[in-house]
Amino acid sequence: MVVFGDGGNDIEMLRQAGFSFAMENAGSAVVAAAKYRAGSNNREGVLDVIDKVLKHEAPFKQ
Repeated sequence: MVVFGDGGNDIEMLRQAGFSFAMENAGSAVVAAAKYRAGSNNREGVLDVIDKVLKHEAPFKQ
């Protein structure tokens, strides 16, 4: 499961997921809880990651 978060309410979800992404504009606590980073949610950060996953070009390994 791939999850994305940018706020304090996302921290537990980010900790539980296998592939967790903190958005570029996320605070430090959110970044610490996530395993990976994504671009800004003010642009197409989520879409960029999903596109790479679907093309088997995921920007991460576990």
